[in-house]
Amino acid sequence: MRVLIVGAGIAGPTLAYWLRRAGHEPVLVEHAPRLRQGGYLVDFWGSGFDVAERMGIVPRLMAKGYRVRELREVSATGRQIAHLDPRNVIGGVGDRYVSIGRSDLGAVLFEALNGEVETIFGDTVQALDDDGGRVRVEFAHGAPREFDLVVGADGLHSRVRSLTFGPGEEFERYLGITVAAFDVEGYGPRDELVAVTHTEVGVQALRFSLRDGATMFCFTFRYDGDVPVEDVAAQQELLRSRLRGVGWEVPEMLRRMPEARTFYLDRASQIRMPAWSRGRVALTGDAAACPSFLAGQGSALAMVEAYVLAAELQLSGGEHSTAFASYERQLASLVRVKQDAAIGLGAAFAPRNRGQLLLRNTVLGLMGIPLVAKLAMGRSLRDPIELPPPPRD
Repeated sequence: MRVLIVGAGIAGPTLAYWLRRAGHEPVLVEHAPRLRQGGYLVDFWGSGFDVAERMGIVPRLMAKGYRVRELREVSATGRQIAHLDPRNVIGGVGDRYVSIGRSDLGAVLFEALNGEVETIFGDTVQALDDDGGRVRVEFAHGAPREFDLVVGADGLHSRVRSLTFGPGEEFERYLGITVAAFDVEGYGPRDELVAVTHTEVGVQALRFSLRDGATMFCFTFRYDGDVPVEDVAAQQELLRSRLRGVGWEVPEMLRRMPEARTFYLDRASQIRMPAWSRGRVALTGDAAACPSFLAGQGSALAMVEAYVLAAELQLSGGEHSTAFASYERQLASLVRVKQDAAIGLGAAFAPRNRGQLLLRNTVLGLMGIPLVAKLAMGRSLRDPIELPPPPRD
């Protein structure tokens, strides 16, 4: 089958890899002119790690990623308030975890295609016409083409989802928190393999030293207004305004912001759909069921979704309606659990009041005790899904 995959982030290249391996002809189209760069670190383990193993990319992920040895919470003056060793929190997964830049993960996945998948950068879908036998696709720039299937892997603001199911606001659930991240070169101080955070009511700042001499900053803050889209200057002004008066190193971080090599800002939202497919069009990754930044495993989950979709297309013998239904049936409950859990984590990233802030810091201190961390996190580190056999030609 000829399958158009819209989006070359995490789910898109993963799906393309497994469809190509199963003998199909995937085509990737990406709105950006090149692979996206920057963003925040993601914690990668669980079933997503299993998919990465089956793709043979774990060594590359380990080389690009980090084994964080400490999470340290500090006061406005830099005094340590609490700390924990993440290895105690995720000890149940052994060595099968890594923290990695989301864009680095996407780059490794794209490299795994070995140039064997047609990829179109700087374009996106403009219209979809599903006549039941094929999908005619009109692009913003390229000539129209026909495909057997179209899969939207184009993220939170999915174009495929809006064309097929309706406006995004019908399915997006904003969690009241906005996320920003950027990195600069030559920032000091440096704390190698330590994620240093400072949290105040309604906001958190994080600093992490990258191995190339740069430093990544990540901010989460409560915000009820409109978030500027694709206007970096307006986004940076929003960040300055919202973080004005926050202590610790935040003023210096903001002063260095114009030097940022990359910049990211977006809402922390979830996508909750009544169905993930319609006719010959399906969704995967954040386009189908974004759990939000707060969930912590969105990238790994996107890889699992793409893998299962490819496997079900093979198991069904190309009967797309059967494959789409089985794909959603296997994953819907898992996704909903992740989404529900993420809603309760907002207070950890941006406490609403001083009471939540005090409770957060107390819990963080207790998590430094290995037994407490194991009891608190044990179940959340296991994905209740058995992956189907790998698709193959």
